[in-house]
Amino acid sequence: MLVNTDLANLSDLSFRTAFVIYIVALVLSLIHYGRIQSVIDMRRLRDTKAEVDAKELVVAGTGSSTSDSFNEAHGLIDEPFDQELYDKRLAGAKKFSGMAQAMVWFGIALHVVSVITRGLATKRFPLGNMYEYILVMTALAMVIAAVVAQKKNWHTMWPWLLTPMVILMFFNSTVLYAQAAPLVPALNSYWLPVHVSSVSIGASIGLVSGVFSLLYLLRIWQPKGKERGFFGAVAKPLPSAKTLDSLAYKTAIVTLPVFGIGILLGAIWAEAAWGRPWGWDPKETVSLITWILYAAYLHARATAGWKNYKAAWINVLALATSIFNLFFINMVVSGLHSYAGLN
Repeated sequence: MLVNTDLANLSDLSFRTAFVIYIVALVLSLIHYGRIQSVIDMRRLRDTKAEVDAKELVVAGTGSSTSDSFNEAHGLIDEPFDQELYDKRLAGAKKFSGMAQAMVWFGIALHVVSVITRGLATKRFPLGNMYEYILVMTALAMVIAAVVAQKKNWHTMWPWLLTPMVILMFFNSTVLYAQAAPLVPALNSYWLPVHVSSVSIGASIGLVSGVFSLLYLLRIWQPKGKERGFFGAVAKPLPSAKTLDSLAYKTAIVTLPVFGIGILLGAIWAEAAWGRPWGWDPKETVSLITWILYAAYLHARATAGWKNYKAAWINVLALATSIFNLFFINMVVSGLHSYAGLN
C-alpha cells in the first residue's frame, strides 16, 4: 500500500506546529498563574480587612484594643483596600487566561489535523506504532482537558496539564518518531481500530484523572488559605481539594469501563490471532494491573472508612503503571506486543 507523502508531511508539520502552539499556551498560562496569585492575595487581604471592620463594629464604644491587636497579628495597615488595583490585576489575569485558552484550542485543531492527515496518508487508522499511538492519545487528552477547563473556567489547571503533554509530545516527535508506512503484518486486522482506540481513549482519560489526583494531594498538603512556603505559593491558584478530588473521581469512572473494554477487545483479537485470549505477555499483564488499580481506586473512593487522600494514592499509582507500560514495556521489554516501531 503506497503512502501519500504530501499528507504524511502535512501531518508531521501540523504535529510540530501544535507542539509549538502548546508551548506558547503554556507560557501564557504560567503568566496567568503568576498573576492570579497576586489577585488571590489581594482578595484575601480584602476579606481579612472586612473581618477586621466587622470586629471593630462589635467592640465599638467599649474602648477595647481588640481590633488593633488583630491588625498587628495579621500585619494589616489602616489604608483602605485598593479596589481599582484589584480590578486591574484581575482583568490582566483574565486576559492571559483567555489568550492561553484560545491558543490551546488552536493547538488542538492542528493536533487533530495531524491525526487525520496521518490516517489519510497511510489509508488506515493511525495506530500502527508508538508514535501514532501517542499522537492520538495526546490529542484525546488535550480535547478532554480543554472541555473540562472551558466548562468550569478552571484555567489555572493549564500549567499542570500542558507540561506533561508538551514533554510527551517532544519525546514522541524525537525519540519515538516513525515515518508513515503500511502496517506491520501483526497489526493488519480490523481489530486494530476498535482495540487500540478503546485503550488509547481510556489511557487518555486516565492520564487526566491521575494528574487531578496529584493536584488533589498537593492541595491537601497545602490547604486553601493556609498555604506555606514555595509549594504553598504553587498550590495557591488551584481549586479546592474537594473539587480536584471530584474531578479525579469522575474521570476515573469513565476510564475504568473504557480501558476495560479495550483490554477485553484485545483478548478477543489475541484469540483470533494467536489462538489464545490471554498469555500473560508483559503488556497484557501491566495493562491488567493498571485496570485493577483503577477499579481499586473507585472502590476505595466509594467505601466508607477510606480517606479520600488514601484512595488518591491508588489513582496516582495507576497513572505510574500506565506510564511504565507506555514507555518501559513498549521500548525495553520484548514480547508479543513489541511492534512499537523501535524494535
